[in-house]
Amino acid sequence: MIVAKSPLRITLGGGGTDLASYYEKKGGFLISASVDKYVYVLINKTFDNMYLLKYSKLEHVKKVSELKHPIVREALRMLDLEKSGMEICSMADIPAGTGLGSSSAFTTSLLCALHGFRGDIVDTRTLAEEACEIEIGRLGEPIGKQDQYASSYGGIICMTIQKDGYVEVMPLEMPQETFYNLEDNLAFFFTGYSHSAGDILGEQDRQSKCGNGDMIKNLDFVKQLGLDSKRALENGDLGQFAEIMNIHWEYKKKRSNGMTNPEINEWYDYALKNGASGGKLIGAGGGGFLMFYAENKVKLRDAMGKAGLEEVRIRLGKGGAKLL
Repeated sequence: MIVAKSPLRITLGGGGTDLASYYEKKGGFLISASVDKYVYVLINKTFDNMYLLKYSKLEHVKKVSELKHPIVREALRMLDLEKSGMEICSMADIPAGTGLGSSSAFTTSLLCALHGFRGDIVDTRTLAEEACEIEIGRLGEPIGKQDQYASSYGGIICMTIQKDGYVEVMPLEMPQETFYNLEDNLAFFFTGYSHSAGDILGEQDRQSKCGNGDMIKNLDFVKQLGLDSKRALENGDLGQFAEIMNIHWEYKKKRSNGMTNPEINEWYDYALKNGASGGKLIGAGGGGFLMFYAENKVKLRDAMGKAGLEEVRIRLGKGGAKLL
């Protein structure tokens, strides 16, 4: 049996500049951090040479072309595994639609496991690019390249995306003490709302493609905020980082009417009055997790609990996709 896992991620700066409709014009920049929550994929050879998939649904078919799960179907085709019947099972620490990049984490975990099934040794960049090819190239999802690289590489990384799509990956040069303080002071609360990232990112993608001036200016500013966040984190200035989070959230809300709702806005404002000094909604928007920076987490935790939000304890991860 082959078992692989890939981490989920949070965005620390520059979110939204990884879509081709933007970076092909201006180039993108993001800071992403893997977390200690994972998507797992298990693969086992079947005796009947059929394909058995177990996820939120159950599929049992003779041919890859009959599979309804698009990512699994395209991954098997990409790696030339259309005549190798197998059982594929997936599970995750956090459900999909919560803004932590679960779809791409599944894709990288699946590819990692399939390479292991074939006996291949695959490098991290190849894994990320293969995941991008499946999700963006073959399936045409209106998403960016952040999640695939974040899940493949792991750790806290800076991604500079060139106009031709090449992604330069560098570790964030953050002091160890700053890392510990950042990890200790981040808090995550589930809003109870799930969302389709494709819907919100699709709107941004369409506006960027048609040259919407306001959208391009918004993303220009967000990219600069990402660079400012990098500088603040490398200098150990977490107070400045928290303030940038607030500014980023204000600009993020302007990109789509579906980015937030009155209840999320109320929770956000309430958190800032009760211990949080910065925060934003993780992911494309519309639901998922609110992430806050708070040096007084006890006060924040108590307040958000009274507001009915469940805290999920999340730590920053270090490793990327790997076979277990």
